Amino acid sequence: MSQTVVHSAEALMARAIQLAERGLYTTMPNPRVGCVITDGDGNVVGEGWHKRAGEPHAEIEALSDAGDLAQGATVYVTLEPCSHTGRTGPCAEALVKAGVARVIYGMQDPNPNVSGAGLQILRDAGIEVEGPILEERCRALNPGFIKRMTLGLPLVRSKSAMSLDGRTAMASGESKWVSGPAARADVQRLRARSCAVITGVETVRFDNPNLNVRADEMALEMLAAERAAEVQPLRVIVDSQLRTPARAFILQGDAPTLVCTTERVEAERRERIEKTGAEVVVLPHDKEGRVDLLALLKELARRQCNEVLVESGATLSGEFLYRGHVDEIIVYMAPKLLGSTGRPLFELPIERMGSMLPITITDMRAVGHDWRITATTDIER
Repeated sequence: MSQTVVHSAEALMARAIQLAERGLYTTMPNPRVGCVITDGDGNVVGEGWHKRAGEPHAEIEALSDAGDLAQGATVYVTLEPCSHTGRTGPCAEALVKAGVARVIYGMQDPNPNVSGAGLQILRDAGIEVEGPILEERCRALNPGFIKRMTLGLPLVRSKSAMSLDGRTAMASGESKWVSGPAARADVQRLRARSCAVITGVETVRFDNPNLNVRADEMALEMLAAERAAEVQPLRVIVDSQLRTPARAFILQGDAPTLVCTTERVEAERRERIEKTGAEVVVLPHDKEGRVDLLALLKELARRQCNEVLVESGATLSGEFLYRGHVDEIIVYMAPKLLGSTGRPLFELPIERMGSMLPITITDMRAVGHDWRITATTDIER
């Protein structure tokens, strides 16, 4: 005798979260959103997730999947249905038009200018609204989007690789390869979920990285990897004096490149870089004459960057950290010893125990033969 399986609201929202995660690498600058629709008996009749900016939102995908069965149905969606018209129409109005009876949401829209407006459209139409549920898990889908909407800044991750004795390279600068292939594939996936990857001119000059996403190095199913690599993150060089070589790999290829400098640099130097196809942006400088990092992050937020990844040497990474601009630190620790003359993980002007910078380790796991340590920062400056 068959029985109808009645899923709890938490289980159905968890399924919506799973669907949203499918857009991890592709929805930027939009949030990752998933949606599940059930009929009066609790049976799932429609599912959807937002795949790419400019394409239908999760609710529209799920409504299309449900068809006429959306009439009188319950909708589970990880983020409050939108109330504004962008490249697509308001999802809240689409739900009203479809005749759904109830909407259960995971979290409200973090944009203070529209938060709650989509829910109000639903309530005004007589639709029952419940939530938030599994809010923390729904928020974890879009940490960068939330920060950009609420603070006008992107979420910043700092990525480094070090030996067991805390060294990132030999004294000569030689660093390939500290970490193993599994860790390097993990970094490819970190880049793919980022809107921008930031590095410094010294890294460009000495390591000459591409800093692009390469599908064949992501260790994902190839179709998924190719889709993830279709939209490359913005490559950002912090170069206060415009010393980036015109033939650097980072200035080549299809991925866009932004070179950030200050007004102290002559126009001729800017023109030299612009001839390569890269964009040069002039930003304020700090008291040492270097690019002001907060101004840089505000510029990236203006360009709709949600999550940015800092992949640089000890000096720039340390400056981001010391100034309190880093939200999350990711360190790959390799089972190797580079010796006492090797280069440190971060350059930090700390001389006393009382000046230590506090961090909280949130995750530690094996990645191939290496260990990946994830920590959040508690630095306020």
